[in-house]
Amino acid sequence: MEDFLKNSLKFGTKHKLICFLVADSAIIIFSVYLAFLLRFEGILPGRYLLSMVRLILINLVVCLPIFYFFRLYLFSWAYVSTQDLIAVLKAVALSFLITVSVFFLFRGLPFFSGFPRSIIFISYFFIFAFSGGIRFAKRLYRQIFPADPANGRKRTLIVGAGDAGEQVARGLLGSSKSPYIPVGFADDNKSRWGNLIHGIKVLGSIDNIPKIVADKKIEEIIIALPSAGSAAIRRAVELGRTGGVKNIKIIPSIHELIDGNVSVANIRDVEVEDLLERDTVALDTQAMGKFIKGKKVLITGGAGSIGSELCRQVAKFDPGQLIVVDQDETGIFNISNELKKNYPKLNIVLFIADICDKAKIDLIFSGFRPDLVFHAAAYKHVPLMESAADEAVKNNIFGTKTVAEAALEYRAEKFILISTDKAVNPTSVMGATKRVCEMVCQNINQKNSTKFISVRFGNVLNSRGSVIPIFREQIKRGGPVEVTDPGMKRFFMLTSEACLLVMQAAQMGQGGEVFVLDMGKPVNIIDLAREMIRLSGFVPDKDIPIVFVGIRPGEKLFEEILTAEEGILATQNQKIFIAKMSDIDGSKLTDDLQNLKAGAQISDRARIIGILQEIVAGARLA
Repeated sequence: MEDFLKNSLKFGTKHKLICFLVADSAIIIFSVYLAFLLRFEGILPGRYLLSMVRLILINLVVCLPIFYFFRLYLFSWAYVSTQDLIAVLKAVALSFLITVSVFFLFRGLPFFSGFPRSIIFISYFFIFAFSGGIRFAKRLYRQIFPADPANGRKRTLIVGAGDAGEQVARGLLGSSKSPYIPVGFADDNKSRWGNLIHGIKVLGSIDNIPKIVADKKIEEIIIALPSAGSAAIRRAVELGRTGGVKNIKIIPSIHELIDGNVSVANIRDVEVEDLLERDTVALDTQAMGKFIKGKKVLITGGAGSIGSELCRQVAKFDPGQLIVVDQDETGIFNISNELKKNYPKLNIVLFIADICDKAKIDLIFSGFRPDLVFHAAAYKHVPLMESAADEAVKNNIFGTKTVAEAALEYRAEKFILISTDKAVNPTSVMGATKRVCEMVCQNINQKNSTKFISVRFGNVLNSRGSVIPIFREQIKRGGPVEVTDPGMKRFFMLTSEACLLVMQAAQMGQGGEVFVLDMGKPVNIIDLAREMIRLSGFVPDKDIPIVFVGIRPGEKLFEEILTAEEGILATQNQKIFIAKMSDIDGSKLTDDLQNLKAGAQISDRARIIGILQEIVAGARLA
């Protein structure tokens, strides 16, 4: 079936190419004939017939290859844009210049003489008009004779009349298969009110949404504010609900779009992460590009939630090579397929490997000698690690130590540890092991030119095993939604934003720092549960009950980003801070790690807990 579809696609492309070659040939012939008729006021003297044929032949020889070179036969007829029209103009202009040059250089030869030169200019004017016209014909037809709005298409209000809203409207109008028919815009920019965009009027501000919904009988809302903060999105959603609209869609944030461009394919349902109180992340993309472009980048845990997103974000900045390491076979398969599809020119190397396997890690580092190492591999589930303290120590601490020492030996430029807010005054084994990882990186820093950097942040939205996928599954089953405690709060951040800030911190780091990401305001988990229930079309505590199941082992009611002793220093990025850390006693840390390793090897939990509490100041482990 797959081969059949590929062959059909190839046939369709070839068929379109042949059709347009024939059409362009006919246009060139007709344009030259029309130019002669226009020049001689509708009567073509017989002595110019041969000259006309010669000009037709020259134009065919010049134009068709140039049109092919400018990719005028590979456009999408339904979605032709001004860029395609500019390409036609460039191709026709170049053809005209070449033709004029040929006639000038060979003007003494009989083949290139014998008719007024103004005909060349007139003929190319017609070639541009007709060749551009046939390419825009389908789009013009759809705009002049739009599909019947009543034919199953929902009357839609687009919130946001900027570039993103314009692209959404253009895509909806250009697609006969779209389920939406745009009938208006809402935008807070007063200068846009009353303007027409593709014939669609900007009807007022976001605050006017309930009135617009009633007046225009709106059935759907599409929020096209990819650069706006969550406050504007939340306001649009709430006003849409007030107006009685149940189906509200959104264009993702600019960080989630692969190439930064908006299309109808990007439209999705509003998710709870769109409504959380988060400020827009500002990044120095130019500095990031210089930091990553052309370098070998190794990412451990590359198949996980954070690691896979790091892969996606790093790939945007054109690394020389991307080396992905993980022990999850299926995860590696999935992320490799995604990267190869979206970045076909990316030099990607994949390894199924355990970070605790020193021989394999040394083999990878000696063979590829990465410049940048992002260490995202870790066991992260707090309650699970309480019952598997030995594995948490082996993987999180000694796996990190193995990778860090390899980076040191093979002189990587920078090693970036992905840490967590749970490392601050930890009440869990997982949190304590991550704080030890930070200390290992501090201690090993400056032993050669490699710079060791840690980046600390809270929960990432929608990561595997996190609260949002769990709530989503519970709602799908009809409830109840299980919340641990009414006072439970957590910091949240989009995975894409967190990874971009990690990369920015890595670019800024000079070695030895523990960077802290500003996670915004903590979110009350019960409020999160209620909002997810509402987004699913149900009423909290009526259609879907919420129950409290108690705090799990190792959990806190709320997380901290700093200890009382640490404090912070500002950086040039307002979302990134540096924690002021105390000095590390390297010899004591080495002795403690040896004792910890011995305890982990015999799975002695009591010994592990005791040593962790001795190493990590402020740890309160049970």
